[in-house]
Amino acid sequence: MRYGLVALIVAATTVGELLQALGMRANGEIHEFHPGALATVLGAMSRNRYLIASVFAMAVSFFAFMALVSISDISFAVPATAASVVLETIFANLLLKEHVGWKRWAGASLAAVAGTAKLMSEIETSAINAK
Repeated sequence: MRYGLVALIVAATTVGELLQALGMRANGEIHEFHPGALATVLGAMSRNRYLIASVFAMAVSFFAFMALVSISDISFAVPATAASVVLETIFANLLLKEHVGWKRWAGASLAAVAGTAKLMSEIETSAINAK
């Protein structure tokens, strides 16, 4: 169940972040910050299908994370869900056509290594405890 929740969190977070990026690109940059302009932007954002789907995906991620934390240590939950950083970087480059420099790739790689190391230690600890 823990690993299923981790997969759900990673997938929902990745999808949510990508949809959020698409939605915000559709709305464009905010240049004016007076109340009338902000109300117009909020109205447009509330009708943006990408942002609506993003909120739903992030809600799924949030509640799955709450379920994971209720059955696992936070020291497992946070590193295990770091895989979303790696997937978001890959999809930002491939789907959103964002330039991802070597420093960002290095950061995503470090997150992947740290998350993998934590998962491997959990698996090893579980195997030892099962004996």
